[in-house]
Amino acid sequence: METKRKKVTTMKNSKSIVIGILAVVALYSCVPTREIRDENTAVPEQYRNQSTDTVNSGLVQWKEFFKDPNLIALIDTALVKNQELNIMLQQVDMSKNVIRAKTGEYLPFVNFQAGAEVEKVGEYTRNGAVEKNLEVKEGEEFPEPLTNYGLGAFATWELDVWKKLRNEKKAAVYEYLSSVEGKNFMVTNLVAEIADSYYELMALDNQLAIIDQNLEIQQNALNMVKLQKQAARATELAVQRFQAEVLKNQSHKYEIQQEIVETENKLNFLIGRSPQHINRTSDNFIDTPIDQLYAGIPSQLLQNRPDVRQAELELAAAKLDTKAAKASFYPQFTIKAGVGLEAFDTKYLTTTPESVLYSVMGDMVAPLINRNAIKAQYLNATDRQLQAVYEYEKAILNAYIEVANQLSNIDNLKKSYELKDGQVQALTQSIDLSTRLFQSARVEYIEVLLAQREALESKMELVETKKDQLLAQVKMYRSLGGGWN
Repeated sequence: METKRKKVTTMKNSKSIVIGILAVVALYSCVPTREIRDENTAVPEQYRNQSTDTVNSGLVQWKEFFKDPNLIALIDTALVKNQELNIMLQQVDMSKNVIRAKTGEYLPFVNFQAGAEVEKVGEYTRNGAVEKNLEVKEGEEFPEPLTNYGLGAFATWELDVWKKLRNEKKAAVYEYLSSVEGKNFMVTNLVAEIADSYYELMALDNQLAIIDQNLEIQQNALNMVKLQKQAARATELAVQRFQAEVLKNQSHKYEIQQEIVETENKLNFLIGRSPQHINRTSDNFIDTPIDQLYAGIPSQLLQNRPDVRQAELELAAAKLDTKAAKASFYPQFTIKAGVGLEAFDTKYLTTTPESVLYSVMGDMVAPLINRNAIKAQYLNATDRQLQAVYEYEKAILNAYIEVANQLSNIDNLKKSYELKDGQVQALTQSIDLSTRLFQSARVEYIEVLLAQREALESKMELVETKKDQLLAQVKMYRSLGGGWN
């Protein structure tokens, strides 16, 4: 009979366990799930009108890409002293600390605790009556007031059954790696910005020199017109027109000098120092060679460009954050344990095993009703993951378009420079020709003025085109992912 009762009880217990398990399964089968589409990383096999050669100028280190020692010295200084870059380095370090914090979360927390207390309860209470009628040992009553001393180690450990904590730690690793790529992208932009400003400064130096040369020509022409007026071969109108042209270019000279000051100070700011002269050699600027750049193939951008890699790592982190958010719907298991010594008198504190205390406890906590906050967190995590997908795709598309634009830009600037160089040579010759014809009274003074003005404008445009060619080289290098390594 007793055996039958045990069997019935066992069957009831088993049935209860099965019902409990089925209830939990039914509850968590209602966990929301959102399907997020995969990212599209497809790019064309090659750039338009380019070969499929994998030689890529973006892989060249910046110290080898730039040949000017003054420019190299400026970039070297900026990589140490630039404030924005140093701010970013601190951000990278903070991201590393987040990894350390997340790593500790799925390991046991162990704390040492020591304490002392004193308590006096009323005699006509349950605790007071118990203490009054109990003895610590034969012939020795509980002290009044009652003191208590204790010390021990206590541990808490959340079992990472659903990999929530490990996914959060992995997401922190990806965030750290993303911050490193963000730093690399900042370095790329910083190198490009310094090179841009440096070439712009050299172009301004050359434009200033051209104006000085042109002012000398115009001053000679003005003196010639004045002499011709004295000989009654020219009018006061011609003198005033030539004088106005000289004054106009003298005014333009001061404008360029101000631009030089501002560009120098921009460079000084980028390299983290107070305003001072920027060392440079601008004499041969117009003859600076334009090196051949190799774009490789578009798929290399996924590995070479720090901003593309940063977006990829942000996406990886977002995927893990979504998994961690989903794990919040599942039960959380925690183990708590402690061991130590406790006694009402310090002389008994080391008396073992009487003063030894220990405890072990396991908890399971699961959200049951009103899970709206958890659902909202999960939905936000999936939205951020989808955002990261779009950001990654945008970074890839932007990288490809930037390279395609610069390939076209370099080609068109090369053709433009060749034509403008021919224009400068022709107009330079026209200055001397128009001056001689004016001296022999075969053309009006206005022809001389136009020849001088057009020659000046063409020389200035030639310098601008040379600057644009050099800037296109820098932009192409940056677009290919160069400059950070």
